[in-house]
Amino acid sequence: MKHYQDNFAHNSLPTLDLQPEYTFLDLPQFQHPEMLNCVERLLDNHIKNGNGDAICIRTFEETWTYNDLYEKANQIAHVLVDDLGLVSGNRVLLRSANNPMMVACWFAILKAGGIVVATMPLLRAKELTTIIDCAEISIALCDSNLSDEMNLSKSTFLKQKCFFRNSNLEQLILSKPKIFHNLPSKADAICLIGFTSGTTGIPKMTAHYHRDILNICEAFPMYSLQPTSNDIFTGSPPLGFTFGLGGLVLFPMYFGASTFLIEKPSPDLLLKAIEEYKITICFTAPTAWRVLTTKLHEFNVSSLRKCVSAGETLALQVWQDWYNATGLKIIDGIGATEMLHIFISSNENNMKPGATGLPVLGYKAKIIDHDGNELPPNTPGKLAIKGITGCKYLNRIEKQKEYVQNGWNITGDIYKQDEEGYFWFVARGDDMIISSGYNIAAIEVESVLLTHKDILECAVVGLPDPNRGMVVCAHIVLKDKSKQSDELAKTIQQWFKEVAAPYKYPRIINFIEILPKTETGKIQRFKLK
Repeated sequence: MKHYQDNFAHNSLPTLDLQPEYTFLDLPQFQHPEMLNCVERLLDNHIKNGNGDAICIRTFEETWTYNDLYEKANQIAHVLVDDLGLVSGNRVLLRSANNPMMVACWFAILKAGGIVVATMPLLRAKELTTIIDCAEISIALCDSNLSDEMNLSKSTFLKQKCFFRNSNLEQLILSKPKIFHNLPSKADAICLIGFTSGTTGIPKMTAHYHRDILNICEAFPMYSLQPTSNDIFTGSPPLGFTFGLGGLVLFPMYFGASTFLIEKPSPDLLLKAIEEYKITICFTAPTAWRVLTTKLHEFNVSSLRKCVSAGETLALQVWQDWYNATGLKIIDGIGATEMLHIFISSNENNMKPGATGLPVLGYKAKIIDHDGNELPPNTPGKLAIKGITGCKYLNRIEKQKEYVQNGWNITGDIYKQDEEGYFWFVARGDDMIISSGYNIAAIEVESVLLTHKDILECAVVGLPDPNRGMVVCAHIVLKDKSKQSDELAKTIQQWFKEVAAPYKYPRIINFIEILPKTETGKIQRFKLK
């Protein structure tokens, strides 16, 4: 990797013996030359092929063609190299809501040979600092609307902050050329680091290659969506989630289609966009599909042809209600940050309502017991995946050994497989709470709560909720038990929202005298549930 001047990410990869086995890479659609920068296939080729005037990104306020995006990305790449001192292999933090400038920055970082670390807008300074320290990030590109927490973030690694939206980045690009020669990259060079939901303590960094980015575009969308250049994509997931990145940027651009980005995608705004801009493909979470169904009488969604759900399991009732109202079958899917995108799903021709589906082309799956033995049909067990992408944790050898076993990726989901090969969701690992599509690790919430001056001990569990799927419930032991009150519970909730991402806050707080524990001191969460 001599073409990388900053080798931190590559030197942090797990050794080959700890990485997963890859399958299906011999298929023609998953084969790539040794030298590969994925931006060329996703963006530059549209200009070379004469499609630069085609619409690429829309919002309620503006429209960008492929050429607009290409020129802006080239100019930002020049800023990164000339003004911000980026050298190839540097990690660049990207902090923004879903908007065209965020997409331009994403492509600019890869063009210049950097590695993108996209984050969610809701993260606070403490969480951003943890990410910056873990990935040794030297440059941040940030929407000026989100500057407060960015400026509060302190790290010795961060050398340059540059803001956009009527800010200094726009000033810097004015003098830059609209042509940029992409840094030559290898197909197996890291271009993206996705952080798993653990953003307190030491979160896990998942690395993905240039080839991974293109390979997922040949997997799930080809299997489930069959996109064409006439499609218009939209959805609610942030581009900091790989689910959102794929569904709202990579997939539409791979097929020369367009995407409609919404910075704060409420159900009403999603439906308004679908009606006014004739959206054809929509990505959102099961909780959103439930709400959208109740509002259908107010909007015309007849342009929709594909509806995708992921982030948490799709309840059969939600699927049925949407189908009854629209005649459209929601495509369920399971993916993981470690795997980059969806690896089990379905399409209209092979769908079983209630089942997640079958492995998409590029992946194979099985259900195993704790010893790695394959289980018979209809027996719940651990989901194991192998395919064109796989888990590559940076600097986390023990976690890598947990996730990758005998070449298989063990996702932490409990599934069962029926006689016809369909996979059915059973449960998540105990410590993961999936609420409104957000993955929230119980230990993250506990880590924050334990910093509160009044809290002695706490244990966090997920409780079923008809609207959110699950909600975060905190069982708290106070230092002074006489302080227990509804008022204190509200104070703790408000405090939590100020020190950590608000979507993680405990919506239910129970004050208890003592936490149930085993003889060895482990908290018995099942008793709290």
